[in-house]
Amino acid sequence: MFTHNKKLQYTVRVSEPNPVLASLILEQFGGPQGELAAAMRYFTQALAEDDPGRKDMLLDIATEELSHLEVIGSIVAMLNKGMKGELAEASQTEAELYRSLTQGGDSHTQAILYGGGPALTNSSGVPWTAAYIDTIGDPACDLRSNIAAEARAKIIYERLINVTDDAGVKEALGFLMTREIAHQKSFEKALYAIEGNFPPGKLRGMPEYADLYVNTSQGEGDVEGPWNSGDHWRRLDDVIGGIPVDGGQGDASVGLTSSEQSDLSSFAARTMSNPMSDPTTGAELGQSGSA
Repeated sequence: MFTHNKKLQYTVRVSEPNPVLASLILEQFGGPQGELAAAMRYFTQALAEDDPGRKDMLLDIATEELSHLEVIGSIVAMLNKGMKGELAEASQTEAELYRSLTQGGDSHTQAILYGGGPALTNSSGVPWTAAYIDTIGDPACDLRSNIAAEARAKIIYERLINVTDDAGVKEALGFLMTREIAHQKSFEKALYAIEGNFPPGKLRGMPEYADLYVNTSQGEGDVEGPWNSGDHWRRLDDVIGGIPVDGGQGDASVGLTSSEQSDLSSFAARTMSNPMSDPTTGAELGQSGSA
C-alpha cells in the first residue's frame, strides 16, 4: 500500500515565474530519463523480484522516485504560476498574452492545454510512454540498465542546472541530481552482490568468440587500449582474411522439401531479370520532351 506525506522531500523555493524554464524541466517529469519513468521501472522490477534484498531496495528507490516526481512537478507548477493566473483571468491584453506564451520553449502548450500545470510530457510536448521502461526480467541486465538510467538522469539535471540562474531552482535540482548518484551506488552494490553477474543470464557464450575483438574500422585513428588489446583479447585485424570466423563457407542455407524447392525454382525462373535488356522507361519518356 502507499501513503502520502504532504511535505515535499526537499523544499522548493522559486524566485520568480519562468514558463520557458518550466518547459525545459518537464524533461525530468515526463521524459525518458525522468522521475516517472524511473519510478515505474523500479516498481515493476520490484513486483517481479524474488530476492528479498533487491525487492526491498527497488521498492524503496521506486517510492523515492515518486517523491522526486512531486518535487519536479512542484518546480514546474511554481515556474508557471504567473502565466497560469494571467491566462485564466485575461489580465493582459491579447498581444501581451500572446507574446508571453510564444517567448520560447514549449511553454505555450503547457499554458493552453494544461493550464500551467505539469503535464506528463517531455520538454517537447511528447506524451510519456511505457516504452521508456526497458525492464527485461534478469537482475544482472536490469541493474546495469538502472545504473545507466540514473547516470543519464544525473547528466540531464546537470544541464538543467546550467541553464538557470534561479538559486532556489538550482538548489532543488542539485538535490535531485545528487540522489541519482546515490541510487547508482545502490544499484552497483546490488549488481556486484550477485556472484557471476557477467555475462548476464545462464549461458556463458561460445569461448572461441567471447574474447575476440574484431577490428572492423581500420585506418587513421586506430587506438589500442585495454578494451581491444592485451592479454584479455584475441584481436582480428585481418577481417577479410579471417572470415568466416567459424571456418565454414560463409553462406546461408536451409533444408527444403522437394516441393518447396520446386516452387522456389519456378518463382526464380518467372521473375529472373535479363541483363541484356535495356527497355525504355517512363522516366526516359518523360525526359524526352524536356528542353
